[in-house]
Amino acid sequence: MRPWTDVPPQQGRRFVITGGNGGIGFQAARILGSRGAEVVLACRSVEKGEAAARQVPGYDQGRVAVRRLDVADIASVRAFAADFLEDYDGLDVLVNNAGVLGAPLGFTVDGVETHFATNHLGHFALANLLLPAIRERVVVTSSREHRRGVLDLDDLAWERRPYKVFDAYAQSKLADLLFMTELQQRLTEAGSPVRAVGAHPGASSTNITSGSGNPVLTWIGVNGSKLVSMPAWRGALCTVYAATMDIPGDTYIGPHGRLELHGWPAVARRGKAAEDKVLGRRLWDVSEKLSGVSFPL
Repeated sequence: MRPWTDVPPQQGRRFVITGGNGGIGFQAARILGSRGAEVVLACRSVEKGEAAARQVPGYDQGRVAVRRLDVADIASVRAFAADFLEDYDGLDVLVNNAGVLGAPLGFTVDGVETHFATNHLGHFALANLLLPAIRERVVVTSSREHRRGVLDLDDLAWERRPYKVFDAYAQSKLADLLFMTELQQRLTEAGSPVRAVGAHPGASSTNITSGSGNPVLTWIGVNGSKLVSMPAWRGALCTVYAATMDIPGDTYIGPHGRLELHGWPAVARRGKAAEDKVLGRRLWDVSEKLSGVSFPL
């Protein structure tokens, strides 16, 4: 497959990227900024966000902004959305990118398990709150690991199952893809031109394990991945492709190579559970109840 780096010009288009201060989100912001986009980095730490923003092309021209957002806190999600809708006339693309991997069993201020809250529920709420202002698409970030995920909506607190960090991560990433498909279904039924698409970065060198609280896992994630993974900018191309190219809603993009670990953006394979529309509707109902946010169209 021929390398893909030919990102279309993005002048006049506005992107919101959650977790844009590092890893895939930061690299996607740099690529989009280099093509003329206006980028809003939605970050838990404004200080880290500002440091990252200064490295994004377009910062000196006022095309890069930073807003505080903790996607693991629904109150923070609501505050971000309210402030954004007041200050901006809309956005073209929302990139739900922020994520955590390897967190020990714990619960957010909303009482939701950390992986599920961060990787899925906060982004579910954010997308629905911003949807009236979104002109073009929502990009959902999943993972190859979704294919081994088992989504138990009756045991999201891991009271009946032995908690395993990678199982919790896989479950949250399966939820991301189910959300993408159900969101696209609802957009289509509402007659909206907005598209819900997804991407995963394959094996990319990022700092996603930095919030695990486990120094060994963090070291392996940060240093070990450098030996076997693509550079983060290569993984970010899948996100950028999903965010900028003319693809249908409910399209899922990942690296084209063996096992989708490395390569250039291409249509990715999804597991059987990710195509379970009944489970997707149940997930939506549970997500509405947990977040207090519903589909606005």
